[in-house]
Amino acid sequence: MSTPIKLYNFPKSGHAHRIELMLSLLGLPTQLVFVDLAAGAHKQPEFLALNPFGQVPVIDDNGTVIADSNAILVYLAKKYDSGAWLPEDPVAAAAVQRWLSVAAGPLAFGPAAARLVTVFGAAFDTDEVIARAHGLLKVIDTELAKRPFLVGHTPTIADIANYSYIAHAPEGNVSLEPYANVRDWLMRIEALPGFVAMPRTQIGLQTNA
Repeated sequence: MSTPIKLYNFPKSGHAHRIELMLSLLGLPTQLVFVDLAAGAHKQPEFLALNPFGQVPVIDDNGTVIADSNAILVYLAKKYDSGAWLPEDPVAAAAVQRWLSVAAGPLAFGPAAARLVTVFGAAFDTDEVIARAHGLLKVIDTELAKRPFLVGHTPTIADIANYSYIAHAPEGNVSLEPYANVRDWLMRIEALPGFVAMPRTQIGLQTNA
């Protein structure tokens, strides 16, 4: 393809990083469009025309506009891949969907919420969201003892949906030290050809940027 896919993003958003990472892993040309959340750009009419919910990320693929990170992952896998990132097999596809639901639920209300407190000053109960994060990480660590990736022996969009906020959990005072399988999984994703990192924030337990 010659026309880059526009990605409306905010560099410290794990949701937006999911899509930047997926686009890079697929080798797709990308034009990053910075959305200044601090200045309220996501609440302006021109952005709300792209996503009425006023959230990043949004992509514009030559006129096809898709919002919501998990929806975008599905779109990219369906359009630009041949079944590796989103398997056609019903059981494997259901397993991927299960982990997309985890990313939209327990991950968002655990590790992601804990990071929102420290990085963005969100008003969550710190002890509660950190406890949720550890509860989730214990489950994921057990699951990853059975297989190298969340759904099997090769990466899928399930891994991409969950990677960013788990990799950056220490920024929200959530230690990854007890979870060896999780840390090994993060390294496997970071070793994938085309991997791009999300900028780290030196806060919480994250001692280097």
